[in-house]
Amino acid sequence: MLDTLRTFSGSMSVMLIGIAIGGAWVCTMVGPNVFYDKLDGSRANTQVRALLMSGSTPIAGLLLAAAACALLSGAIGAAVLSLLSAIGFFINRWTLAPHKRGETPPGARRRRKSQRLVAIGFSLMFLLSSIIAGALAMLGI
Repeated sequence: MLDTLRTFSGSMSVMLIGIAIGGAWVCTMVGPNVFYDKLDGSRANTQVRALLMSGSTPIAGLLLAAAACALLSGAIGAAVLSLLSAIGFFINRWTLAPHKRGETPPGARRRRKSQRLVAIGFSLMFLLSSIIAGALAMLGI
C-alpha cells in the first residue's frame, strides 16, 4: 500500500512539475514574442507584465503541490528544488506589484521595463531549477 502511494506521489510530482514548466515557458518565451510581434512597445510591455503577474501564482501553486508530492514519494532533492522554484515564481508577484500613488518620490520615474526584465529573468532562472527538479523527481532523488 505504501509503495503504491510512493509511486503515485512520484508520478504526480513529475506531472505537476511538467505542467508548471510548460506554463512558465508560455509566460516567458511564447507570450512576450507574440505580444511584441502584434502590438506596439508600450501595449506589449503592459500585456507581458499582466501575463507574468497572473501566471506566476498558478505556477507557484503547481510547484508547491509538486514539492508536497515529491516529499511523500521520498524525493527530497526534487521537493527542495520545487519549493525553491515556487518561492521564486511567487517573488514575481512582488516584483511586478503596482505601487500606490505617492510611493514614488517626486521627480523620480518608475521603471516598468526594468521590473518586467527582472521578472522575466527570475522566471527563466527558476524555470531552469524546475527542470532540474523534474529530472530529480523522475530519478527519485
